[in-house]
Amino acid sequence: MKRVIIVQARMTSGRLPGKILMDLAGRPMLSQQIRRVRRCQRVDDVVVATTTNDSDAPVVSLAEAEGARWFRGSEEDVLGRYLGAARESKADIVIRVTADCPLVDPEMTDCVIQALEAHSNACDYAANVVERTFPRGLDTEVLFRETLERVGRLATSAPAREHVTYYILREHPELFLLRSVTDSEDNSDLRWTVDTAKDLAMIRLVYEQLSLASRPLPYRHVLAYVRSHPSLTAINAHVAQKTV
Repeated sequence: MKRVIIVQARMTSGRLPGKILMDLAGRPMLSQQIRRVRRCQRVDDVVVATTTNDSDAPVVSLAEAEGARWFRGSEEDVLGRYLGAARESKADIVIRVTADCPLVDPEMTDCVIQALEAHSNACDYAANVVERTFPRGLDTEVLFRETLERVGRLATSAPAREHVTYYILREHPELFLLRSVTDSEDNSDLRWTVDTAKDLAMIRLVYEQLSLASRPLPYRHVLAYVRSHPSLTAINAHVAQKTV
């Protein structure tokens, strides 16, 4: 089965426009993320799913420079954009990550993929976001292409079209077999996603202090360092997560 990571990316972020191309340790943030997910052992291809907006032409150029596939679709109908990217790349298994998570962990991503594959007879969707125990920013959702196709046929509300798995998690979870991947300890208080300038400042320091651009350390190593340096977490601890 072909496993494809689809990275959701656009320049028109509401709180920090253009963040995905902002500098992170000498490269655009999206470049750093693509390089990290490429280290996944259970991934066959990487696609950047961006919009048809003129403002996202640089995203396409970056994807090409990094040797990644790209797909352009609707800004509002992100579910439709994901479906288009999955179909064009001939994905059997779709791995969803967003472009504002430059600490996404290849080993953790592989773990979620394995959870789906190991329980394929009794699982439509696996993720580490159903019950949060990992830092926000390691978010990985994995589903069979046929599951995504089913969601595409059934989902009609604006939130369900804008947020790819909203229909599965919020509107009709009873229609799907879900598998939650959790950790042995709860680190969900940590914020490793980039939605504001404070978030980016924190991530930049982590990259700098751990030299992550040249040595992509695993999650446990990064976690231990961040926990031992509480001044890092204090930078963006006050940032409220957006809700749908």
